Amino acid sequence: MQVRPDQLEQHLARGLKPLYTVWGDEPLLAQEACDTIRAAARASGCSERQVHTVSGAHFDWSSLLGASQAMSLFAQRQLIEIRIPGGKPGKDGSEALQRYCEQLSDDVVTLVQLPRLDRQQQGSAWFAALDGAGVTLRVDPIERKALPQWIAQRLARQQQRVEAGEAGQRTLAFFADRVEGNLLAAHQEISKLALLYPPGELGFEQVESAVLNVARYDVFKLGEAVLAGQVARALRMLEGLEAEGEAAVLVHWSLAEDIRALKRVKDAVAAGKPLPMALREQRVWGVKERLFERAVPVLTENTLAALLEAAQVCDGLVKGLKHPDWPLDPWAGLRRLVLMLVEPLAAAPGTGRTRSAPPRLALQAQ
Repeated sequence: MQVRPDQLEQHLARGLKPLYTVWGDEPLLAQEACDTIRAAARASGCSERQVHTVSGAHFDWSSLLGASQAMSLFAQRQLIEIRIPGGKPGKDGSEALQRYCEQLSDDVVTLVQLPRLDRQQQGSAWFAALDGAGVTLRVDPIERKALPQWIAQRLARQQQRVEAGEAGQRTLAFFADRVEGNLLAAHQEISKLALLYPPGELGFEQVESAVLNVARYDVFKLGEAVLAGQVARALRMLEGLEAEGEAAVLVHWSLAEDIRALKRVKDAVAAGKPLPMALREQRVWGVKERLFERAVPVLTENTLAALLEAAQVCDGLVKGLKHPDWPLDPWAGLRRLVLMLVEPLAAAPGTGRTRSAPPRLALQAQ
């Protein structure tokens, strides 16, 4: 049984299940979900708690199975937590977890904590047993477009709000830019506002003076921002990656992979293949699939050829080679490459964006 994190409290109000599995790669939301389950377990009489952390291949699964069947001497019920940081219990662990799910007791509440799982792990017998025997919560990162609303909801919990209308949206967008990719720090910055200001409305100046720039950027999210035509965000992310000490080689590889994939998809469509089929053949899934569907018709053959040539030049720059027509600094070269790709996408009809820079902006990047 699957439950969304925002449905958890309502679910627990109807009664506590014997098994909960929390998995995903967003530490704050996972921690909050686990804390909520622990509080419900304590309220139901689970005053004794055991924690079993699976680290390495020599974990004693028999002790876990025995603990689930042993009656507590000091409490009516007990909470058993099983933490698998690597997300792979192994063959013995897989069999043990399946047996564990078959012998669940009403006197024990079990909380299993897992990281993000790939498709193979989600399709495994042990995960299917956990999902079938109890409640599964998947905690995903908050995407940038949903972050302002998430911030507004968190402010409302502490009886604070931003101004109504466009001014408030501007404040939330500024806040989101400062904390993107770092939800735990975002939570701390929101809590800080409760300490600094009383309940009520927050102005832009108050948020601007209080909220630190704690954003953390992901190389692969940079590619999504570029393909979405988000010029300002893409450049901000590129600057952030440089400031964080990310390897220029990795940033270039990510951008070059997207450019090569766009060229292959464009060639396949030109040869008569339907766009969805071409995307599947190039293994373009999820968010990237929607972005490619918009980008492929916009980018011409000449544009893609120029992008491929530029990516080749940047490959040399990040490896220490010089080019007479390009900046010496590899990050300046990456900035030009980003602008060459994002500019036609930002100016595409139907995006709701206007061209905020003169044509051939990429050629002016230094």
